[in-house]
Amino acid sequence: MNKEIRYYFQLFRKVQILRFARELGSTKAIREFNVVGSTFYKWKRAYNKGGIEGLLRKRPIARSHPNMISSDVTDKILHMRSVYKLGSWRIKWYLERYHGIQVSESSVTRTLKRNGVNVLEKSTSKRALHSKRYSKTVPGHHVQVDVKFLSFMDSNGRHVRRFQYTAIDDATRIRALKIFSRHNQENAIIFIDYVVEKFPFRISTIRTDRGHEFQAKFHWHVEDLGMRHSYIKPRSPYLNGKVERSHLTDQREFYQLLSYKDDVDLNKKLQAWEKFYNLNRPHGAHQGMTPYEKLKAILK
Repeated sequence: MNKEIRYYFQLFRKVQILRFARELGSTKAIREFNVVGSTFYKWKRAYNKGGIEGLLRKRPIARSHPNMISSDVTDKILHMRSVYKLGSWRIKWYLERYHGIQVSESSVTRTLKRNGVNVLEKSTSKRALHSKRYSKTVPGHHVQVDVKFLSFMDSNGRHVRRFQYTAIDDATRIRALKIFSRHNQENAIIFIDYVVEKFPFRISTIRTDRGHEFQAKFHWHVEDLGMRHSYIKPRSPYLNGKVERSHLTDQREFYQLLSYKDDVDLNKKLQAWEKFYNLNRPHGAHQGMTPYEKLKAILK
């Protein structure tokens, strides 16, 4: 007897028992057919409510699930995505770090998908096929330096150009940031002095592209400070990939949320972002640790 035939046979038996009980009483039906009392009365309630359809086997649906994400957590996930444009891994780390909420990355992804939230746009730039990812293990061994070009609109609708100088340590991802109104060697020298003062370790090598701001004056200033200055190969920005990638993070998580006005103090806001990036922002390359937590782990 296959499963389907057995199922309908059992359904027919239930109906016969209930009809017998209607004529001769429930107690006699239970005794005659040797049915558990609680089971019989369950059948009876279902039959009285829905007839034979009430006796059909229904797929069980859990009223709640122990791992179900609450509406409060769902609201936090959607808020982080819509306001701060964070990916699923970063949302997971922020929930753990700042809200004490343990949730898996896959659960965050399912929550976003269930609420019709599209995936974040990926970078259109592609890493060269022959390039190889690497990471130094000694803080200060390599520090990548580059400039991010900024364009704002002032209150009169005129374009305002600014230049963000950025340094990032290869091993820890600790960064130093500063904005200048001019793009030249003098400001590059001022910036590198700021980097030396800011980084909590000795720097061995500064690595840049061959931009005009990193030419002779800058080169010899770096060498005079006891550091080595090396240039990456021409037309090979991927060799300074970490600083390039950090500029994408700046655009998504800082400048995208910034409203420029004539009286805005960009450097003051940027220093707050620099501090947050180094001390509080979970970093994907460190599996959710911040750059300074990574430094502490390396020093241990």
